[in-house]
Amino acid sequence: MLNFAKSITMQQFWDQRYVENETVYGNEPNKFFKLFIDLHKPSTLLLPGEGEGRNAVYAASKGWQVDAFDFSQVAREKALDFARGERVVINYELKNIADFKAGKQYDAVGLIFVHLPEVLRKKFHQEVYNSIKSGGFMVLEAFAKEQAQLESGGPRDATLLYDAPSLCNDFPFLHMLSCEQKDIFLDEGDYHKGKASVLRMIGQRL
Repeated sequence: MLNFAKSITMQQFWDQRYVENETVYGNEPNKFFKLFIDLHKPSTLLLPGEGEGRNAVYAASKGWQVDAFDFSQVAREKALDFARGERVVINYELKNIADFKAGKQYDAVGLIFVHLPEVLRKKFHQEVYNSIKSGGFMVLEAFAKEQAQLESGGPRDATLLYDAPSLCNDFPFLHMLSCEQKDIFLDEGDYHKGKASVLRMIGQRL
């Protein structure tokens, strides 16, 4: 989704996309993320690269204490407006993933379609691991390498698409509760629509 090697250019790109569309990925939460939220007791949650707030607002509506961030000011404003409209509270900061450091720990971290170049991805994923409490969870959905052959969304740069071994190597100390690649039908706004190849992972820090 994002190439942070050109952060200024990409920030402008995403700001413009958020300005031009009522919603980019819709207001409904990601289905895999929603299932995780519905099956777990509300606690503390971090959502990096949260965009317009669809997952943050849903989690908050279920009683989760949500911290979120994104590098797009437009996305942040839209997310906070959405939260106010739904009468929930989220803590949403303006922050670049490249600058993220684990300042506190959470019961869960959600990475939903956060696509990064390899060097940054490994560095960021280490900080994500550091952000998870003992016994806490990471829930991740991302486009697989095979998504390059499909037209339902995601990066056009194949190096930003993921495979399960690489992701598992990024989190060697997480106990993987589930890890699968699936072909699904996405229906998340105009930019995630149609047949898609995704990776879905849930890991726990023991």
